[in-house]
Amino acid sequence: QLQASGGGPVQAGGSLRLSCAASGRTFSSYVMGWFRQAPGKEREFVATVSRSGGRTDYDDSVKGRFTISRDNAKITVYLQMSSLKLEDTAVYYCAASGLDATLIVGSRAYDYWGRGTLVTVSS
Repeated sequence: QLQASGGGPVQAGGSLRLSCAASGRTFSSYVMGWFRQAPGKEREFVATVSRSGGRTDYDDSVKGRFTISRDNAKITVYLQMSSLKLEDTAVYYCAASGLDATLIVGSRAYDYWGRGTLVTVSS
């Protein structure tokens, strides 16, 4: 199971850190990702991190502003969001994939999804 938290209201230019706590002892065997879904839009990829945490990838829209990381000892993945923009408003979801790949962008490759956490950016 995955449980995302840390969302809430924030002003444009501000920061938030999302956390996604997992259950189970096999967390380190999964590639982790964050996705988001804005009102009226499809779910989109935000960031992904490799099993060890040593490699990451981001959507161009968040590069340089967001940082994904993981702590396998705490079985938690994080998304540090800075310089938030109005267009970052969305429900954010964490996901886990057992696919044999280092980084995974496609949502269909993810096996497990957490409940989302809402991030609302206002001016």
